[in-house]
Amino acid sequence: MYEQGAGRVDLLESYEILRSYQPRASIFPSVLDYTDCPYSWPFCLQPLYAGAMPVIFNATVLNGMGVIGYVHSPPIWHPSNEEGNLLSIRFTYSEVIWPWTGYLALHMQIKEEGAHFSGVIEGNVTVRVHSPPAQGERAVRTSTCVLKLKLNVVPTPPRSKRVLWDQFHSIKYPPGYIPRDSLDVRNDILDWHGDHLHTNFHIMFNMLRDAGYYIETLGSPLTCFDASQYGTLLMVDLEDEYFQEEIEKLRDDVINTGLGLAVFAEWYNVDTMVKMRFFDDNTRSWWTPVTGGANIPALNDLLAPFGIAFGDKILNGDFSIDDEQSRYASGTDIVRFPRGGYVHSFPFLDSSESGATQNFLLNSGMQADSPILGLLEVGEGRIAVYGDSNCLDSSHMVTNCYRLLRKILDFTGSNIKDPVLFSKSVKQDMPLYEDDNHLSSRRTDVNFSMYSAVLGKDLICRTDSRFEVWGTKGYNLHIRGRNRKLPGYDVIDLGRGLNSTIDTSNSRRPKFTEKNKGDYFGNRYLGLLFWQLDVPELVASQWLVPAVIAITGW
Repeated sequence: MYEQGAGRVDLLESYEILRSYQPRASIFPSVLDYTDCPYSWPFCLQPLYAGAMPVIFNATVLNGMGVIGYVHSPPIWHPSNEEGNLLSIRFTYSEVIWPWTGYLALHMQIKEEGAHFSGVIEGNVTVRVHSPPAQGERAVRTSTCVLKLKLNVVPTPPRSKRVLWDQFHSIKYPPGYIPRDSLDVRNDILDWHGDHLHTNFHIMFNMLRDAGYYIETLGSPLTCFDASQYGTLLMVDLEDEYFQEEIEKLRDDVINTGLGLAVFAEWYNVDTMVKMRFFDDNTRSWWTPVTGGANIPALNDLLAPFGIAFGDKILNGDFSIDDEQSRYASGTDIVRFPRGGYVHSFPFLDSSESGATQNFLLNSGMQADSPILGLLEVGEGRIAVYGDSNCLDSSHMVTNCYRLLRKILDFTGSNIKDPVLFSKSVKQDMPLYEDDNHLSSRRTDVNFSMYSAVLGKDLICRTDSRFEVWGTKGYNLHIRGRNRKLPGYDVIDLGRGLNSTIDTSNSRRPKFTEKNKGDYFGNRYLGLLFWQLDVPELVASQWLVPAVIAITGW
């Protein structure tokens, strides 16, 4: 869909259409068929199911009636059959369509009554567009747009097979100089490929789906998901900071709720970052990295409750684990890990500024191993940390580590222990420990709040999170400062057959609505539960249309 777009233009057919054309509004694409593979990738690869994050799609509204148009009432979902009432949709859309184009975003999730449903849901979404009368006309021009929808739904998969991908803490290109993850790559200095399941991690996404995993995207803070629904939280190559509430909730999620945590880090070395400063001829200004390949000081704060920390080495080299040859490309090392965990170490070259002495020793025949992989059981949950993400990133990958990733997810999600990864020879009788003053420190010469979604910002669940926590601080936290907590599983009915609308003071802002489908075939299905994939924006014209992107957007 995103590669092909609308397809090739047929000039003769276009001419015939224009000969009899009547001004109207339309939606592009006019059909969303999530059963059509590979055209509808990535949506066709993973069906919807109850209990997950909302699937988001952004369509384009084209107004042929005039340069300006208005949407006065919320879009409406018309299911084709009774099973269609299992689908709950909220809409965000352009109330003012100008010039010629606007957007219609669908936030779709399956109600909890559909937890055991398997089948196809079909129906239409309609939206009415009004435009001022043309010259010589008196009546307002009105057109009803129709978007045909076809979705594949499956029963809610087991918790162990559900993986949540953290997109929120990946800083989006291009607000600042986010350096590349592999320093061996000389012709691509910026980390600008999205770091998203559907861009440079798309091969990994396909592999996990083929392996039977269901991957959802979290585009909001860690307080905005229910940990009891997921086997593993997957955090890969993250650059942002963390709210204190996120740190506290994750600790509770792992120790008490049994959430699995898998972290793939990257290099971070302040001295190396300082030397990467350069003068950009386009902006006529000096560019300096605002963080490393990943934000190791922030990750260390997040992992501190578990006694885990990464160092500031920049390691490179080949190694073998479980008869699988791998390349460690500008990864970091583990400097703190609790006793009783399993830590794998290998000899590498340290290319950081502070690693020159070590490189001399290694080249002199003295081999020093660096810990790069750690696995740990803590409370009810399990944690796996690895110091490099380039083996998952298809942009500049030398070798992949998909096999290792599957074994990690088997451990974090199902407590299946691979005999090689959990060999007695790598079990820690004594903890790894580095003093605080030797851990990586944040840069003091960079205003990181300019690029961060955390520093100086309010903790709030966005419109890519479950409907029940939209606009709140998340699960088990006070709602908008009021002294009450969100329910964990209670059904929140938003509408019972009516549209509920949150009005906005500015007509240019998106309008939030929900349609409960009980109108059309009775109230056989009532309730609310959820799921999300996050998607790239689809734009049908040359104009930039506002996008709704889950894993928070890029």
